[in-house]
Amino acid sequence: QTIKPNDTITIKLMSGEEVVGRLVEEKDDMFIVAKPMAIVNMPSGIGLGPYIFTAQPHSSIPIVKQNVVSWCLTESGMARKYAEGTTGLKLS
Repeated sequence: QTIKPNDTITIKLMSGEEVVGRLVEEKDDMFIVAKPMAIVNMPSGIGLGPYIFTAQPHSSIPIVKQNVVSWCLTESGMARKYAEGTTGLKLS
């Protein structure tokens, strides 16, 4: 599958973190990701939490590809959860 701007993508970092966000742009050496959220373990299962706690809430953040293990389109259920969490809209 081709990943294109505005797709919700998952990025696995060398640190082990998994980040979900909306792709703004892919450059040769980095991804620019809007509203990145980290996958976190919660008592009820997995959830989304801030990727960078002190960034402006709707920032676009560069993620350097040198620190990335892999990336893909986000699974549809998690993409919906991400969209609901970052827009405040309830999607059906």
